Amino acid sequence: MVFRPATADDAADIKALIRLVRINPMDLDWRRFLLASSPDGTLAACAQVKPHADGTLELASLAVRPAWRGRGLARRLVEQLLSQSPRPLYLTCRSGLESFYEKFGFRSLAADELTPYFRRLQKLASAMMGLFRDGESLLVMRLDV
Repeated sequence: MVFRPATADDAADIKALIRLVRINPMDLDWRRFLLASSPDGTLAACAQVKPHADGTLELASLAVRPAWRGRGLARRLVEQLLSQSPRPLYLTCRSGLESFYEKFGFRSLAADELTPYFRRLQKLASAMMGLFRDGESLLVMRLDV
């Protein structure tokens, strides 16, 4: 497996993978992505750290192609992005993924700890609860150290 920064040639593959795993397709600037590619060059996984207008940074767009799941690709992408990202670092995820992100030091935020951007996002997600399965909700998490 090759871990590398994305290039302009990867933009369409990133968008296709994000659509395949059905996560937020907004703000997919290839210049922020770290990729995991198979030896034949197939995109296996991706993730980015994206900036928001309020100055916050978000670990986002973590996607692993189903055939490549369970091989530690998500963990390695997160570790590499965390090693080069300032704090605090936010993320949003389905509540079922909370324990995965807690392993890296992220913690769930209470409503009164949310920035205005994440408060709006959580409110929108709550209104669209059909997006989640089995009673899951959208969590906002933050890594401070």
